[in-house]
Amino acid sequence: MRAALWLVGLFAAAVALALFAGDNQGTVTIFWPPHRVDLSANLVLLLLVLLFVLIYAALRALAAVLELPRQARRWRSQQRERAANAQLLDSMVQLSAGRYLRARKAAEDALEREHSMAASGEALPQAATLRALAHLSLAASAHSLQDHSLRDSHLNKALEAAARGSAPQELREGLLMRAARWSLDDHDPSTSLQWLEGLPQGAGRRTLALRIKLKAARQARQSSDALETARLLAKHRAFSPDAARSLLRSLASELIDSAQDPAQLRTIWASLDANERAMPELALRAAQRMMALGGEGAIVREWLQPVWEQMLTLPDGFADAHGARLIRVLEAGVGQDEPGERDWLARIEAAQQANPRDPTLQYLAGMACLHRQLWGRAQLLLSQAARQLRDSGLRRSAWRALAELAEHKGDKDAAAEAWKKAALE
Repeated sequence: MRAALWLVGLFAAAVALALFAGDNQGTVTIFWPPHRVDLSANLVLLLLVLLFVLIYAALRALAAVLELPRQARRWRSQQRERAANAQLLDSMVQLSAGRYLRARKAAEDALEREHSMAASGEALPQAATLRALAHLSLAASAHSLQDHSLRDSHLNKALEAAARGSAPQELREGLLMRAARWSLDDHDPSTSLQWLEGLPQGAGRRTLALRIKLKAARQARQSSDALETARLLAKHRAFSPDAARSLLRSLASELIDSAQDPAQLRTIWASLDANERAMPELALRAAQRMMALGGEGAIVREWLQPVWEQMLTLPDGFADAHGARLIRVLEAGVGQDEPGERDWLARIEAAQQANPRDPTLQYLAGMACLHRQLWGRAQLLLSQAARQLRDSGLRRSAWRALAELAEHKGDKDAAAEAWKKAALE
């Protein structure tokens, strides 16, 4: 399209020139005493055009000659800048290859070239960024060589360079995150968390920053902060669903184990979200911790009710280990004269009748009958459960209860046999 327009313009210029110059009878007379020169108007116009072109070419040539020194200075500056950038790139390459001394030497050369350019008045527009990255490379090399004093010195210089207006904000954020990671390597989680506190709010919620914060909180035994950070990471899909569930379960378990009294444990349990409280492992751990701290049995049974319903609703998907732990916790609460205890006894009996062949329910119902002094039914249920229970601890407990029942009845042979089977478990 552009070529077609140029062609049309050329034809138009040719037509205009032919119309103007073809029949032009004008004459230009120049008097130069004692001479007289007559020139046609077309020739004078042509000479004027040629004179303009000649003067324009001469001025351009003169400008090019005068520009040569500045071009030479710019060329030298570009060469120095390229050399400094090349040294910085070489430092990063050597650092990634594990050649820390070579990386240090290349970074020092890059800094020297940048300083020489600044001293000669040829400061680079990205000088602050180059200086910060060079100091970062030096600090990283020193960290790998366990030279902490040199690392901290260059890190502070890198932060000073990044604090200048010409350096991007992301550079300072990256330096703070790197410093936090180095503090974690030094097993200094408090310092790592202090570095992270210097990040802006948006940068502090990035996945990398949250990962560092999670590791620092775990090293510092700050289970509550670690759990909150893990929730954010799970929300950002930083882990697979299974890994996120396992991590949240582990951190919540640590938080539950840290409770020193029932009131603190209740506060911790209330701080967990609904999905976490629905995990059988956490509910069982919290219930056992509450019982160990001497808490109310009603609270324990309240926490365990969703786990109980889950075991009855999905028996195939409920782990045997969780079922055994649930039975032990409920067994410990059987026979205590507390509000709601009778409701649980009725619930246990109804569940056993609905699932008469379930050995764990038979065992739990048998222990409930034993505590209520229903000797015959307790012996029947425990005898059936003792032969089918998978958990050795529950089997041993069942045989021990049968031995005590036999002794109560005066049946020494049956008691001895039950004690023998309990000892073999």
